Amino acid sequence: MSLRIRPMTISDLDHVLAIAETAVTAPRWPRESYQEAIGPGSRRIALVAEQDGLVAGFAVMSILPPQAELESIAVASRWLRHGVATALLQDLMEAARWGEATELLLEVRASNRAAAELYARAGFLEVGRRPGYYADPVEDAVILRLGLWKSRVQL
Repeated sequence: MSLRIRPMTISDLDHVLAIAETAVTAPRWPRESYQEAIGPGSRRIALVAEQDGLVAGFAVMSILPPQAELESIAVASRWLRHGVATALLQDLMEAARWGEATELLLEVRASNRAAAELYARAGFLEVGRRPGYYADPVEDAVILRLGLWKSRVQL
């Protein structure tokens, strides 16, 4: 099995939308939001993880130095627990550093234990909560932060 992380393209959007639709924790963005993320002049980085020629996951991050914000990371159910999210996160962290961000922020559902474990392994720390931030079901968002000035974090 060969995992490859690469920039998201227009031809990936059907696969990305299908993953987002079935991933319980992924935002339900319209196609236009992903198109904007990969469009010229975008302050976002959109990546896909390709496993054996198939789109196995994706991630979107915005960069506005000194901060970067992980907006979405989702993995197809078939590829959960195969290192796809870890690989996407590592590449996003590196891209944030190249984009001159000194910290990476994100929000995660309070009940999303798998994501919380991934982010904890990467060195993220909880810095706050947003009560009732998520809908369907209503749930708190946990705000996490990672300082990017330290040496490359290995997950």
